[in-house]
Amino acid sequence: MLHNIDLNKFLSLFNYIPDDPLLFSTAEFMFFFFGFLVFYTAFSKSRNFRVYLIIIFSLFFYYKAAGLYFLLLVFSSLVNFFAGKFIGTTEDSLRRKLLLISSIVVNIGVLFYFKYTNFFIDIINHFRSSAITPLDIFLPVGISFFTFKALSYVIDVYLEKLEPEKSFRDFLLYVSFFPNILAGPIDRATEFLPQVKSELKIPETYIGRGIFLIMAGLFKKAVIADYIGVNFVDRIFEMPTRYTGVENLLAVYGYALKVYCDFSGYSDIAIGIALLMGFKLMENFNSPYQASSVAEFWRRWHISLSSWLLDYLFRPLQMKFRNLRMLGNATALFITFLICGLWHGASYTFILWGAVHGLLMAIALFTKKPRQAVYEKLGISNSRLLHAFQVVITFHIIAVTWVLFGASSLSSAMDMFSQIFNYFKGGVFIQFVQAFPGVLGLIILGYILHFIPKSVEIKAAGLLTRTPLWGKALILAVMIWVVAQAKSADLQPFIYFKF
Repeated sequence: MLHNIDLNKFLSLFNYIPDDPLLFSTAEFMFFFFGFLVFYTAFSKSRNFRVYLIIIFSLFFYYKAAGLYFLLLVFSSLVNFFAGKFIGTTEDSLRRKLLLISSIVVNIGVLFYFKYTNFFIDIINHFRSSAITPLDIFLPVGISFFTFKALSYVIDVYLEKLEPEKSFRDFLLYVSFFPNILAGPIDRATEFLPQVKSELKIPETYIGRGIFLIMAGLFKKAVIADYIGVNFVDRIFEMPTRYTGVENLLAVYGYALKVYCDFSGYSDIAIGIALLMGFKLMENFNSPYQASSVAEFWRRWHISLSSWLLDYLFRPLQMKFRNLRMLGNATALFITFLICGLWHGASYTFILWGAVHGLLMAIALFTKKPRQAVYEKLGISNSRLLHAFQVVITFHIIAVTWVLFGASSLSSAMDMFSQIFNYFKGGVFIQFVQAFPGVLGLIILGYILHFIPKSVEIKAAGLLTRTPLWGKALILAVMIWVVAQAKSADLQPFIYFKF
């Protein structure tokens, strides 16, 4: 059997191939991860071995995604480790503040160079007669995530929420931890580092829930998000003027489901993989389309980012503008979400997307009391009907803003809205049902699963936990086979990898 193995092909698995990252949904990742798990569990009693093994695998995982830019990850870890160390051992308040500012400048400076340089060159070129040539800059995947993760550590040390980490090895593990290095969740050092130092314990509940989340994530990503994206949604977003308004509207509903299944699917897999290793990452999604307001949506969507923005951006801004009272809160909200949009991407569409969310929440802040007075006068302030109405309205507001998020340009987003309002042609819906029954079926299934009560998910995870180990392995193998059969031929990277 061994002479049939192509050694060169096997060795190529360890090479960096730009168009072939080590995605969770690929067979290559499963091959490497299960090999990693064998050694990880075999030497589970040796903390030193476990820590070094995770670091080596994490750096290899990031190397497969970004090539030699894994050194940037190490550089970021070094800068923030020593920044935290010096801040923690310095009593002089001015020096501590200067160290914090220096750390923020270095972190944001590196992020700015890789992610925003060409965007601002483009802006400058609009005001110059002779254009500046854009730079050939590679955007390292996950840079926004590990930058925010490292920054939160330094800020927490400055605020004396935790002691500076003494071991660079443990800190490097925190920053580079492979399950969440590319697209979160953005875990805090206060929660993660104690787990690195504790004795390894992987209870049955971790294994059961971990496998459940991995299966759920694979299903969301490969079966729902990729299928409806490749076969319908992406086509509309690429060329909206080629399709009728009803097709554009269906694509809006489809994209809302796609972006949720894609990103929450990644988070589910990341959290599930971490659980199999004995680590508990923070929850990142909580049925966001069940929200009854835009503010509640952000308490349910990308929770690790929204909580990061709340703690490290909104609250300091809120304190700065506290004399303005409600106007100050509204201003802090708007600035926070403007930056949130810019964090997602260097384009006008993302900035406008963030600005719209900030504006919507600011408006909700000013109209809260008048709205509540109307509800009480009508006697519906606590009614289920009002709540259901608010959920429906909020979902449609969010779905409309996703057009800005998913469109390649502002003009493309405007084209989608124009098609919906000017060339609707409702009769095309029957043709859509006949041409894309699989797409329609998965969209309906996806939304049904999304609105199923949380208790059902908890019961399903509990049932899997009580299943014997061989049963868990069999169920996971079946799910991997289903994913392999359902996924598209072309590799579909996770949407949030570009952030």
